[in-house]
Amino acid sequence: MKKKYITLGLVLLLTASYGQEKVTEKADQLFENYQYVEAIAEYQKLAEGKNANAYVYTQLADSYYNVFNMTEAAKWYAKATQNKTNAETYYRYAQTLKAMGNYKEANKQMDTFAALIPNDARAKEHKANPNYIPSLTNRSKMFDVATTNINSKDQSDFGAVLTNDNTLYFVSTRNTSRRTDKWANQPYLDIFEATRNSDGTFSEPKPVSELNTAFHDGPVTISNDGNTMYFARDGHSAGQYERNKNNVKVGQQGIYKATKVDGKWSQIEALPFNSTTYSVTNPSLSKDGKTLYFASNMPGGMGESDIWKVSVTANGYGKPENLGPAVNTPGKENFPFIAEEDILYYASSGKQGFGGLDIFKVDLKSTEPAQNLGKPVNTEKDDFSFSFNKSQNIGFFASNRNGMDAIYTAIPICSAEAIAIVTNKKTGTLLSNASVAILDAKGNTIATKQTGSEGKVRYETDCETAYSFQVTAPDFETASFPVQKVKSGEVLVEAPLTPVEVIITDKEVLLNPVFFDFDKSNITEQGANELNKLVTVMKNHPTMVIFVKSHTDSKGSATYNLRLSEQRAQSTVQYLISKGVEKERISGKGFGNTEPKSNCTNCTEAQQAQNRRSEFIIIKK
Repeated sequence: MKKKYITLGLVLLLTASYGQEKVTEKADQLFENYQYVEAIAEYQKLAEGKNANAYVYTQLADSYYNVFNMTEAAKWYAKATQNKTNAETYYRYAQTLKAMGNYKEANKQMDTFAALIPNDARAKEHKANPNYIPSLTNRSKMFDVATTNINSKDQSDFGAVLTNDNTLYFVSTRNTSRRTDKWANQPYLDIFEATRNSDGTFSEPKPVSELNTAFHDGPVTISNDGNTMYFARDGHSAGQYERNKNNVKVGQQGIYKATKVDGKWSQIEALPFNSTTYSVTNPSLSKDGKTLYFASNMPGGMGESDIWKVSVTANGYGKPENLGPAVNTPGKENFPFIAEEDILYYASSGKQGFGGLDIFKVDLKSTEPAQNLGKPVNTEKDDFSFSFNKSQNIGFFASNRNGMDAIYTAIPICSAEAIAIVTNKKTGTLLSNASVAILDAKGNTIATKQTGSEGKVRYETDCETAYSFQVTAPDFETASFPVQKVKSGEVLVEAPLTPVEVIITDKEVLLNPVFFDFDKSNITEQGANELNKLVTVMKNHPTMVIFVKSHTDSKGSATYNLRLSEQRAQSTVQYLISKGVEKERISGKGFGNTEPKSNCTNCTEAQQAQNRRSEFIIIKK
């Protein structure tokens, strides 16, 4: 039952440019009145009799195409294209072949289509990349897909959106007591709601009675606070229709606004840009409530149906704007859903896909082209009406991959990337050749990379996992930076490094104190950071010779302290040599507690720590 929402009353545009004959009048009237099931029966009689011709074959194929019976549509398009016909017939024939997985034959039809109208955007895309299917198939999977318990047997369900309070709204033809739409021989669409349980299942759906009419209602979009709804509705419900030449009432889709009052939807009002001459449908409201996206075949579009947007203000609505060629094609674009951060999901038959409608996403802030979501979201059949709830990290979409329109879940594949951007904290300039190690939550180094000219390194990471970056660079102080946990996507970590600034007097190199732990002689992380500064100084002064004096606190005996300080002096010397300082330029000695910095009697712990230190005396500059 998505058919009406996909074609938007555009089927008159699909009629082939052959002269109609008296013998096809009955079938043509049914076709023009969108009664495709009955039109098929009439064209079938003509196609199998003496009045068969290319026009009849095309009309029969288009009728099957409009009810998405691709096998029969392909059969009759094959007959229609045995003689030269219009370009769109070749394009639709190619689409039906793709839907059947016959890509080789579909390419032949696209070759003919592209030769007939080479300046068409679809033709240009085909000629630029005719064999694109392998690249789509081999693309990294973006979502895991699963069925839901909400679907009804032998009826259409689609247009699912999940609100922040775990209410799922969708549309369905499951009310079989309703009158039948002769378009596809199914009941008219109603809006339903269900509650999503903690285990991911849904409660028994119930109709939203205050919104449903005798004709099509839905799909819907809900404001972030849950109190405003925009929804599609058949024009017949509000008396918005025109009569065609056969005196048949032809209604267009329109968008309506409803407000929740005391738990019920009321105050229903039509949007001012609804029309009896074109459709506006399938609304999607931005999270801030300031922009409404929708599909329409209104004048000024690029194809059979386009994605548009309109500003929503306190005083009403702005002028609808077409989203242009970054989104739209000469084919069908429909079912927009605007996610957070201006990511637009929508369905298209005009971009390169697996067949039928495919779901794409595009960053409206970027110039990057729209991206096909790939398998398993997209198939050779129709895949459409994608929505995503970021707080629940779950998407929903519909597909007729198993014969009927049904609702599926889409769970993002956890794919995260941590990016470090290393800069000079003082000047803001990017630092190349900085060493960036990524550490796990326990401080273990996983890997180390060097920054390039843009000062960046990238690491693939696990989602919802804590990491940190440890960044070192010549002439800069080593620093660590936490990496934020993410559900999926990129996380940027700014890593500004402080330039090494060391005071050099006539007698010594003054560093921040190089402290040692009590009763220890090993170099601490703090000590290593300070000693790295000395390494830089000695590299910048290649003739400098340093004598290291190491000291202890007053705890312990004089003999013990002298031995401990000697160990600390030699640890310091060995660390500097390990960093590239020539051993002839560095020596050291321990002085125990003979030269305290804090000459105290009842020393505090802070004073004792000050005495556990090393000093760096300049022997030669």
